[in-house]
Amino acid sequence: MAQKFTPPATVTGRGSPLREELSPQEIVTALDRYIVGQDRAKKSVAIALRNRWRRQRVSGPLREEIAPNNIIMIGPTGVGKTEIARRLAALAGSPFLKVEASKYTEVGYVGRDVESMVRDLVDLSVTMIKREKSNQVADRAAQLADERILDILLPSPVKRQRGTEDPNEADAIAKWERTREKLRVQLKDNLLDEKQIEMESSETRFPVVEVFTPQGMEEFGVNMREMFAGMMPRKTRRRKVSVADARRALTAEEIDKLVDMDDVISQAIDRAENSGIIFIDELDKIAGEPGRSGGPDVSREGVQRDILPIVEGTNVMTKYGMVRTDHVLFIAAGAFHTSKPSDLIPELQGRFPIRVELDSLGAPEFVRILTEPQNALMKQYRALLETEGIDVRFTDDAVDEISHTAQLVNDRTENIGARRLHTIMTTLLEDVMFRASSMKAKEVVFDRKDVKKILRDIIADDDLSRYIL
Repeated sequence: MAQKFTPPATVTGRGSPLREELSPQEIVTALDRYIVGQDRAKKSVAIALRNRWRRQRVSGPLREEIAPNNIIMIGPTGVGKTEIARRLAALAGSPFLKVEASKYTEVGYVGRDVESMVRDLVDLSVTMIKREKSNQVADRAAQLADERILDILLPSPVKRQRGTEDPNEADAIAKWERTREKLRVQLKDNLLDEKQIEMESSETRFPVVEVFTPQGMEEFGVNMREMFAGMMPRKTRRRKVSVADARRALTAEEIDKLVDMDDVISQAIDRAENSGIIFIDELDKIAGEPGRSGGPDVSREGVQRDILPIVEGTNVMTKYGMVRTDHVLFIAAGAFHTSKPSDLIPELQGRFPIRVELDSLGAPEFVRILTEPQNALMKQYRALLETEGIDVRFTDDAVDEISHTAQLVNDRTENIGARRLHTIMTTLLEDVMFRASSMKAKEVVFDRKDVKKILRDIIADDDLSRYIL
């Protein structure tokens, strides 16, 4: 059965330029809805984001001289480093890319070169701008698609040649217009969604080819239709589809016709250059360890030297044209357990002037993480089980016990921060989630005794707690 057609939803918030009224205090307040604690880190990223808005309003040549406040966030895993950067990008409506420094290799080694992060950022920016433009013309495209479907359902009557008159022709045209208007109303009310029609569609699948460049092997989705548009005829095929599916396909085609891709690319490059955010995770993995050299980590310093010009500001060639990175905001993060930021090459250290150390999380923070944020873990599990008609609730002492258990396991094994709560909650609710569809009781309440009973044996055995929790 075909699904009913619904026009594309308009995307709001994400993708739009930073709002003028979004002050650093408001940015921190917005981050507080999803992230517990880490006030120093929130304050630093809020100031960095606001400074970008300030720079865009500086007049004269000084505007180009103002460099972004790149940040290094230092802290163990699971304390909120990635989440802060991700939520910040959503607030700003900026193109946001998360990469891992350990996946890049220096020039001359097999692997991804560091310039690919800029190319990926521009790809995201193009997608973001195209989505915005598509939302702006979605209503017009839907109208044009409906007209094309009406042409298929009820072709226009053949008009006689000029100079010949037929008294019945005017009546036929009037009847055709009345019938077309009835079909238009039925189409608008989704009454024709199941009807099968025959339509002509263009081939939309194109091969992905690998292009070998001096910097390394990169995968590019190459649109063969655009490359050979003037050399090869457009390939189409006729197929039978439901009206609902035809509306979706034809609306997408009309959107492509209405959206000016040259304008999209121009705006996308500008947004990537002036509002883009690149989050470089695991920066500590490419920091040289004291007293260690050679071996498989020989390219660590080379990767740092390749990243340096990107952070300093350089021109990177992309498939959309040249992109400058002078004003891209870079946020780096790492645990720095076996190394420290001073182990990075001095030039790279200087390009990250702001360093913020994030606090480790304990039981009090875990209590807040479980209950306070809009996307709190307990709210997520309750929502999942509500789909089965089951109401799961946790007493206050149960929440305290879960939090203390998470801290205990983190202290005894590996400290993975708030991620430990996921494993504990999954273990705690495993039986309920397995039997949810056949449970007669529609209300499940966990207290401290229930939590201790379920987790007691796992916590007592170090090996079990290491591999299960």
